[in-house]
Amino acid sequence: MSVKVEQLDTKNMSKMTVTVDSAELDKAIKKAYDRTKNRISIRGFRKGHVPMKVVEQIYGDDVFYEDAANILIGQEYPKAYEESGLDIVSSPKIDVEQIEKGKDFIFTAEVATKPPVTLGKYDGVTVTKIDTTVTDEDVDKQVEAELQRNARTITKDGAIENGDTAVIDFDGSVDGEHFEGGKSENYSLEIGSHTFIDNFEDQLVGHKAGDEFDVNVTFPEDYQEKSLAGKPAVFAIKVNEVKTKEIPQLDDEYVSDTTSFDTVDEYKADVKEKLEKTKENEAKRTKEDEALTKIIEKSEMDIPDAMVDTQVNNIINDYSRNLAQSGLSFQQYLQFTGMTIDKFREQTRPEAVKRIKTSLCLEAIAEKEGLAATDEDVDKRIEDMAKQYNMKTEDLKSNVTDDELDTLKEQIKIEKAVDFVMDHVKERAKRKTSKKASDEDSQKEESED
Repeated sequence: MSVKVEQLDTKNMSKMTVTVDSAELDKAIKKAYDRTKNRISIRGFRKGHVPMKVVEQIYGDDVFYEDAANILIGQEYPKAYEESGLDIVSSPKIDVEQIEKGKDFIFTAEVATKPPVTLGKYDGVTVTKIDTTVTDEDVDKQVEAELQRNARTITKDGAIENGDTAVIDFDGSVDGEHFEGGKSENYSLEIGSHTFIDNFEDQLVGHKAGDEFDVNVTFPEDYQEKSLAGKPAVFAIKVNEVKTKEIPQLDDEYVSDTTSFDTVDEYKADVKEKLEKTKENEAKRTKEDEALTKIIEKSEMDIPDAMVDTQVNNIINDYSRNLAQSGLSFQQYLQFTGMTIDKFREQTRPEAVKRIKTSLCLEAIAEKEGLAATDEDVDKRIEDMAKQYNMKTEDLKSNVTDDELDTLKEQIKIEKAVDFVMDHVKERAKRKTSKKASDEDSQKEESED
């Protein structure tokens, strides 16, 4: 295999031309045949025993080319990646340039490479001081939220109200025709969650278990399924059950039964302490975000679109995994919210850009300040992870792959860069003042940053 690398006209985009020996192509074609031969049926031969040459004579020499190309690309691209020496930050856009028996296999891969960063000021960035005081009202709200979480879900005989959960069967139709994904049984729908389109949930309010009725809604104009977009739909509904929450009474008995405390006062004191820690952590994250945003604004980098597209895909994959944990597919989420995949990608793009810029700036800071993960840092992190997973440190350490170790070191390095920035920030209280004074403060702050 040989790799030729050329810089494209688009900044931070490169093209690799990968040439693979013809003998490797022959092997891949044979492998493609072996994978599919058990599905090939030709008169005069037993299924799974048709010779490769006979298949090629009937269907053409190129019958196995596509599968062979996929085999070779999957096999050779990682090698080409390593040999190229490029710092690739996107999925490759691959095109097959030549595939023919007796000739070398040639494919190209267009990739985005890590863009250089010209850092702005990062040492001594000004951030807003945040009040982390916890009030009695804060404590009461938190206690109420805890009571809500500990509420028992009970079946009620009365009508559906906002906040109740209705267990329903539904079957949707448009113009009298049923459509895919429009039917479900025993679906638990929390009223007020706005999970479904239009005013679907509002029309359930007032009904009781056993009721059967129709709900009329209209799909959004930009609905992802074009055949349904903008059209009125009718859902036949059957209410199987209505559930509501029974909130417990806050008293010493409840506290002693559900917590490690004996009295309401002790319980509230603990809630206050935890809220203070939460507010401090939130303030820390907010100040970090403010500092990093200012660093990004003052820094320069040219991010390739392919890099952003890859980050968007990563965000979507993470979002899909989180949805799956709650029993909802990403496709169902798009359907229920009336969102198209293109619209979701567009909305996700600014977050993807921010993540990329943050990562690039922190990597640049780490490099400039000579920050890196030491062996002691790595050992401590693995020890902490072992405790978290209830494993022996040595057992976990022996199972960590080289790639996972590299990822761990990178995470530690980035965390050190964040710590460096935050150790050098200047806090300034946000004053309530006239617009003129506020503008003057902003200009002064910008000049300092």
